[in-house]
Amino acid sequence: MDAFQALFLGLLQGLTEFLPISSSAHLILTPAFFGWTDQGVGFDLSVHLGTLLAVVLYFRHDVFGIARDGLLSVTRRKLVGQGALALYLVIGTIPAGLAGLALLDMIDNELRAVEVIFTTTLVFGLLLGIADWLPKRQRTLDQLNWKDAIVVGIAQAMALVPGTSRSGVTITAGLFLGMTRHTASRFSFLLAIPIIVLASAVKLLEVATSDIIVDWSGFLLGGVTSFIMAITAIHFFLKWLNTVGMWPYVIYRIVLAGVIYAVLM
Repeated sequence: MDAFQALFLGLLQGLTEFLPISSSAHLILTPAFFGWTDQGVGFDLSVHLGTLLAVVLYFRHDVFGIARDGLLSVTRRKLVGQGALALYLVIGTIPAGLAGLALLDMIDNELRAVEVIFTTTLVFGLLLGIADWLPKRQRTLDQLNWKDAIVVGIAQAMALVPGTSRSGVTITAGLFLGMTRHTASRFSFLLAIPIIVLASAVKLLEVATSDIIVDWSGFLLGGVTSFIMAITAIHFFLKWLNTVGMWPYVIYRIVLAGVIYAVLM
């Protein structure tokens, strides 16, 4: 992997990880468009670590408060402060964690096909648009319950299929449940933290227990660029959320599906 490829893919991962347009689809399709070789597990690990650092740093006050209150809730055996939100994040992570363990081989070997990505890009993009049209989205983070966590968690598990978009499908589920755009997005971003930790742990274990040779210059470049782009994307996504809504991303997904169909199918 040369420096340009590492830079480009790092920026792409950082931009698409938290926007509702599917980072996995872009990382699969980009080498196909340009004729590049697969970037490898080591590089995937680096960009995951970059995006993880970005979301933790951006929501550092929330993360600290949720972790503190979650631990206090466990030790005191009653919900304290944001302990309920900590519980919902755990509940919301379980479906994707179980699905990832059960279906990892199928996802890697069968669901990365262009036809699958075309379908998920288009269908889940349209669902996001429909959800954004719904009226009376008024629910905030302090109004969520364990049922909401299960529904959003199941939606997150569906995002293991490339092209679905983890942030897109969890925001869509939140909007269908009556959450405000800001609440659905914030819960989605916080829910990203444990699942990215799990994904990074899996990739780290794969690197550590195999003969994979890590390109450390590409690793560093990909990680740094994904971090910078991810924290920028989160900031401006939330800043412009109520002004532009979800439809720019819906339109982008429809156009992308058209490009996939025309060029790769």
